Amino acid sequence: MRHYFLILLFAFISCTNTKEQRQKIIVIQPLGDFNIKQSKSVFNKIKTINPNVVLRQNIPFPENAYYQPRNRYRADSIIKTIKNNIGKDSVIVGLSNRDISVTKGKIKDWGVMGLGYHPGKSCVVSDFRLSQQNKSQQFYKVVLHELGHTEGLPHCPVKTCLMRDAEGKNHMDEETDFCLKCKNFLIEKGWKLNNPVT
Repeated sequence: MRHYFLILLFAFISCTNTKEQRQKIIVIQPLGDFNIKQSKSVFNKIKTINPNVVLRQNIPFPENAYYQPRNRYRADSIIKTIKNNIGKDSVIVGLSNRDISVTKGKIKDWGVMGLGYHPGKSCVVSDFRLSQQNKSQQFYKVVLHELGHTEGLPHCPVKTCLMRDAEGKNHMDEETDFCLKCKNFLIEKGWKLNNPVT
C-alpha cells in the first residue's frame, strides 16, 4: 500500500512539474525611448500571472522596421527581428510608444495597437493609439491580448474578453478579463489566472 501511495505521489509531482515547465519565460523588451517606469509596471503585472518574466534594457527599433512614408514602424518586421533574441522556451513582447502598422488585405499600411505571431515566439504592442485617460490599463490589456495570440488563442467573439478583435477601433474599456474559454486555455498553458487580470 505504501509503495502504491509513493507511485501516486510521484505521478502527481511529475504532472505538476510538467505544467510548470510548459510555462514560457516572458521577455519584456522596451523599444526606442519607451518609458522605463511603464516598462516596470508591465513587468510587475505580468509577474502576477507568470513569475518567469525578464525585463530587458531598451534597444533601438530594428532599422528595417521603419516605414518612412508614414513615420512609423512595421510591426511585422519588429516581431520577425526580436524573436531571434530569445531562447526556445521564451516569448518576447516589444513595447513601443511609436505608431506601428501592418498590411491588412488591400491596405498596405494599417495602423495597429499590437501584433503577435499566432502561435509563436514574439509580439509587439504600442500605446500610440490608446486613450490618454486610461493608457496604462489599456496598454496592459493589449500586452495580454498579444501574448494570448503567441500561445495560440484566436480572436474571441465575447465582447468583454481581452481576446476580442479590435477591428480598427479601441474597445479596451469594454474588455474586462479573459472569457472562461480563453482563460481555461491559458491556464492549461501554465498562466496563473485565479484573479481578474485587469
